[in-house]
Amino acid sequence: MSIKATPTAGATLLTPTDHTLVMIDFQSQMAFATHSIDAVSLRNNAALVAQAGAGFGVSTILTTVAEKSFSGPMFDEITAAFPGQKMLDRTSMNTWEDAAVIERVNQIGKPRIVLAGLWTSVCIVGPALSALDQGFEVYVIADACGDVSAEAHERAMQRMVQAGARPMTSLQYLLELQRDWARGDTYELTTGIAKKVGGAYGIGINYAKSMFGAHEG
Repeated sequence: MSIKATPTAGATLLTPTDHTLVMIDFQSQMAFATHSIDAVSLRNNAALVAQAGAGFGVSTILTTVAEKSFSGPMFDEITAAFPGQKMLDRTSMNTWEDAAVIERVNQIGKPRIVLAGLWTSVCIVGPALSALDQGFEVYVIADACGDVSAEAHERAMQRMVQAGARPMTSLQYLLELQRDWARGDTYELTTGIAKKVGGAYGIGINYAKSMFGAHEG
């Protein structure tokens, strides 16, 4: 039986309108004990995800744990991308067990959940496994998560993948939302984010535009 290819996107690729982005516990107290990724990279990747989500109009939930009494505020890099958005503060380590968060998930009503936050083995594993159990598709932005050790992060990622979660990276998330350089309405948004927080890729964009006037489209 022959297979015929068509110029269409795969069904598991994300679009800006098919998922809810949940950014969890990017807070000082959690970051102090994070050792699987350095703080600069973590903040940079979190900023990339937040700016991508905000720029593409992705339905986004920002949630903290014990913000006032213990863990501190969410990273400025994230809150700056969503000015005025209400923070959902919890007592539960598992975001999926918080009634206010779940009420918001149901209000948004998207079948896919994209997770990023601290720590991978607790605050990401909890909602990932819980959402999968309830029939949601779950994606985890691995380099926008961190844990107390590389071992803890890796075992948590493996556990989620074995349960059916799909791992990805922060830059992959941005570029998957864009996906076609002919989409001119978001071209400057995407390359602008990449230039600011896209690491070496962003440096390359700056170089190509400055030296050759290059344009991906």
